[in-house]
Amino acid sequence: VLSRYLDGMMVRTFRQSDVDELAAAADIPVINGLTDDFHPCQALADVMTIRERLDTFEGVRVTYLGDGNNVCHSLMVACAKLGMDFVAATPQGYEPSEEVVSWTKAAGNVSGSSVELTQDPRAAAEGADVLYTDVWTSMGEDEERERRLADLAGFGIDDGLLQLGSERAIVLHCLPAHYGEEITEEVLYGPRSAIWDQAENRLHAQKALMALVIR
Repeated sequence: VLSRYLDGMMVRTFRQSDVDELAAAADIPVINGLTDDFHPCQALADVMTIRERLDTFEGVRVTYLGDGNNVCHSLMVACAKLGMDFVAATPQGYEPSEEVVSWTKAAGNVSGSSVELTQDPRAAAEGADVLYTDVWTSMGEDEERERRLADLAGFGIDDGLLQLGSERAIVLHCLPAHYGEEITEEVLYGPRSAIWDQAENRLHAQKALMALVIR
């Protein structure tokens, strides 16, 4: 019935399998707006912002810090396909999915990019052109908040970590942010922040996506 009402559908939900099932049954494009496993629309805006700010993908090193979650997964895939080197710095137990890492390494073999995992945030930030983070406690994880804050301590982006990046380093965050946890207020509003352009680019990237898939 929805396929008869609509030209396209964006779905934000929890289980990736729900989106997959809906897409298999639909006669119209089904866009993944967010699941527990992936956030591809965010990644489109992310890489658009990187291209705007750095003018190229070639030779760009992207470092993601914190929880290896859905945002990390989609950003990792996008970077590998576009030829950017990607580093995920996460505490033990918060690593990105082994399956997704395997996909990205395969894509990197084609594009010439690399994918690294580390538990050392300072080593990951060294020479990075992009420092990216996300909230440490997402929707549905409120009961785990105190444990997650303790586990992820030291993986936030502050001025000290930013100074380890390259001279052209920018900071990205998919918002909303929790000051003093995954990022400091000074960095969020600082001269290296591209976060507001990134937020605006969600509009432009999603318009382009709909133009591409809806006929």
